[in-house]
Amino acid sequence: MGTGVRVGLIGVGWGSAVQVPAFRMVPEYEVAAICSRRPDRVGEAGAALGIPDVSTDWEAFVQRDDLDLISVCTPVGLHAEMTLAAIEHGKHVLVEKPQALVADDAKRMYERAESAGIAHAVCFEGRYEEQRVAVRQLVHDGYLGQAYFAQAHALADYWHPSRGLQSEWMYRVDEGGGYLMGMASHEIDFLSHLFGVPEAVCADVRTSVPLRRRRDGSELVVDADDTSVLVLRLPGGTLATVITSAVGLLHGDRGLDLLGSDGTIRVEGAIQGGEPVVRAARVGDSDWHEVGLGHRAPRSGMPLPDRRAAGAIRALALMLEDWLPAFDGKPAPGVPTLGDGWRVQQVIDAARRSSASEGWVSL
Repeated sequence: MGTGVRVGLIGVGWGSAVQVPAFRMVPEYEVAAICSRRPDRVGEAGAALGIPDVSTDWEAFVQRDDLDLISVCTPVGLHAEMTLAAIEHGKHVLVEKPQALVADDAKRMYERAESAGIAHAVCFEGRYEEQRVAVRQLVHDGYLGQAYFAQAHALADYWHPSRGLQSEWMYRVDEGGGYLMGMASHEIDFLSHLFGVPEAVCADVRTSVPLRRRRDGSELVVDADDTSVLVLRLPGGTLATVITSAVGLLHGDRGLDLLGSDGTIRVEGAIQGGEPVVRAARVGDSDWHEVGLGHRAPRSGMPLPDRRAAGAIRALALMLEDWLPAFDGKPAPGVPTLGDGWRVQQVIDAARRSSASEGWVSL
């Protein structure tokens, strides 16, 4: 694309904290403009980031001739409308996960992007975390042999009654809130990336704390999930579980166990910050051995910011590097596309149906 990819970013929360720093670590991208519906927020973000080109009109924003890529980093309920509009005006698109409220919207986004011939991706940058790069290589090299079972979990205290409120949209299922979307989606994507798209799902999806008190004393009714347990049937007979909860007092950890005929792999670490550990063992070993992490750094050599989101910034920067060939119509293997986002959303929709009394739901 000549001198580079000019990025217009919609949404200044996660967008300011993670996306802008990640784009800036890859010289081929330039975050040229940002957009948010609230003038005060977008003005403050522009000043803090050194981006004077700010807007509150997303519909005009996605039509601008001087922007090549629109990154949609808004609440989930806005993803489909904004992405489809950007595609209609010939823009490449990057969409934060989860991709859409429901699978039908995610499918339409994917099909329109494919028909338009534009580059498209969804932010499952967790694939590029150091520990997951190491795991992916082991699995690719056949370390497990026949994969029998996988177990992924993510436990946090974000919605424990002792914690303050997050943004209120996150507590509403009709706005894309909840942690089936927020945390489990990453685990579903990674297991699908390793072993193939799930064939069936059985789940229990729950709201453990249905009422939260605001600072003014009023009550917020919560219908989005804080806890979910999914059982997945994966190709080749592999069984998997994905367990997430946001009501774990003092919790902030993630784990992954992969069991196979020839070997076993375990990952332990924090949701944010800290150094993850990957251990593995094969038939004949008497004990676990530690596996080196995938210490790939962005090729620009720019230092990571010293904050909790540094791991996410690094992972997204690596994903953005690998995505560059797509802007010239070339393959970008391993980069999650809107097709991957659609398949994850199918699993999420099926999990909700299962939990609502349908039992095993085939995909």
